[in-house]
Order: sequence, then structure tokens, then C-alpha cells
Amino acid sequence: MKKIYLIGIGTGNPEHLTIQAINTFKKVNVFFILEKESEKNEDLVKLRKEILQRYLPDGRYRVMAIKIPERKKGGRELEVYKERVASWRKQKAEIISNLIKQEIADGETGAILIWGDPSLYDGHIEILNYILKEGWADFEFEVIPGITSMQVLTARHKIPLNFIGESIRITTGRRLKEIHPDDVKNSVVLLDNYLTYRNFADSDLHIYWGSYLGTEEEILISGRLNEVLDEIIKTRNEAKKNNGWIMETYILRAGE
Repeated sequence: MKKIYLIGIGTGNPEHLTIQAINTFKKVNVFFILEKESEKNEDLVKLRKEILQRYLPDGRYRVMAIKIPERKKGGRELEVYKERVASWRKQKAEIISNLIKQEIADGETGAILIWGDPSLYDGHIEILNYILKEGWADFEFEVIPGITSMQVLTARHKIPLNFIGESIRITTGRRLKEIHPDDVKNSVVLLDNYLTYRNFADSDLHIYWGSYLGTEEEILISGRLNEVLDEIIKTRNEAKKNNGWIMETYILRAGE
């Protein structure tokens, strides 16, 4: 039986890998690195290869970097967005199932390295279950958890994720737009390409913002949102221009 591991590798710092993840590396015959066709640089591929070289110095494994189609943009309505994500994931499922059939021999193992944790805003668990349901490939899989960007964010800002009796909302910029400022008490926001925090500029919220968390390019800004908003936007734009891409996570919190 073939086996696939979905391995959470944190946000880019090799020291954020768990011992379980490192031990799992040693069982893998081939690592699949999946990147969008439109990726302007090889930074993300390079980071994953460096992680493998650090923990598997003998090089007794194969690495395959595969380009995947980029999800179609536009259509911000929720139903349109869901349809386009579903279509995109089906394309990825076809690619991954072919890799499993063609690149892994019976009894071998393959792995996909996942930024952060495979269970948080990542579709590969659903994709592998879809492949099995459709009968496109025969294999079993295991999920290895990893450190998430929100864990790195709170550690770097030296804050707890929540205070006593306080709930936590984990959402995206797309969904944050639907929330009234008075209802934002403690929200972790991921995948915000819309700079949605601008909608709350007149509120009394505090923001803890971070980009390229866990990497040498890491940027941290915190303070009253209305006082640091311009700094965040300027810093974000400059960083994205210089690096060609950006990953950011932030917390909006009331009552501080």
C-alpha cells in the first residue's frame, strides 16, 4: 500500500518543525512541492528544500517541484468564490492523484509539505479524501500537525491568544468585511488580500500584525489600529514590492 504524509512545517523557520515531523521526513521516499504557475520567484520552493537538506543531509529522497494552476480571480460573492475554489481543488486533485500513481511505487511513501498546519486554511486533507472517494488512486494518508502563523504571531508579540473567559474568532479578510466593528472582540485574521482592517480605522481596536512570520524577512507592528494603520499599509506595500509576494496574519482585539 502506498502512503502519503501531509506534514505541517510551520511558517518558514526550520526550528519550528516538530520532532514528529522530522522523524516522518526519514520515512519518505519522494517529496512533492506544489507551487502556483504564476509564482514570480522560487523563495517558497527554496525554503522547503532548505528544510529538507537540514534534516535529511544524506539526500536519500527525491524531490519533485510541480506547477499547479492558479485559482481564477474575481467574483467576490461567497457562492462564486466557493465554486471557483472547488474547481481549483479538483484540478489539484487530478495532478496529485497522477503523482501518486506514477511517482510512488507500492510500499513507498510520499509527502506534501504544508505551510503552518494541514488543518488550518489548507485544502489538502479534503483533496486527498476526494481522490479516495472518487477512486482515482489507492493509498492511505496521515496528517502531521505543524505550528501555525497565529501561534508564531502571538509568540513574537508576546501576547496570549485569548484572555480568561474570552472567545476567539478565526476568520479571513473576506469574511471580516461582514462583521460590524462592535462585534470584533478578539479576531485572528488570515488570508487578507483586501486590507480589511481599513474598515475599522474609526474603531478603538488594537492590532497585532505580522508578515513573513518565522522567516528572516519577518515584520511586526502593533498598536492602536488608528495610530498604526498607515504604517502597516506602507510597510506592507513596500515588502510586497520588494519580495514579489506577502504572507500576513493579524489579530484585532478590543478592550486594551
